Amino acid sequence: MKSLQDALYNWLTIQVVADARPEDHAAQDTAQLFKNILKLDFQIDKLAFVKEEEMYIVSYQKDGKEQATRFPVEFIEGMLEQIQSEPEKYTNYPKDI
Repeated sequence: MKSLQDALYNWLTIQVVADARPEDHAAQDTAQLFKNILKLDFQIDKLAFVKEEEMYIVSYQKDGKEQATRFPVEFIEGMLEQIQSEPEKYTNYPKDI
């Protein structure tokens, strides 16, 4: 990941999918992967988000300072909407396969 903004965007996008699909092991694993990238590559702690009317607000701590960034809901939920509109293309396989 080249930028913190990209890493936050990617993590949030898949975390929204993982939250909506707790049985989706691939989404859970991918969300954890991006969370690890944020921690190890960008030294991000206390990562959290809230959804407001038109924006997701991501808050985090970097270098001991509280910071936040925003992403439009329509951008973040695009992947989830695609999965929900064509579920046959996004089969959840058992974790041990």
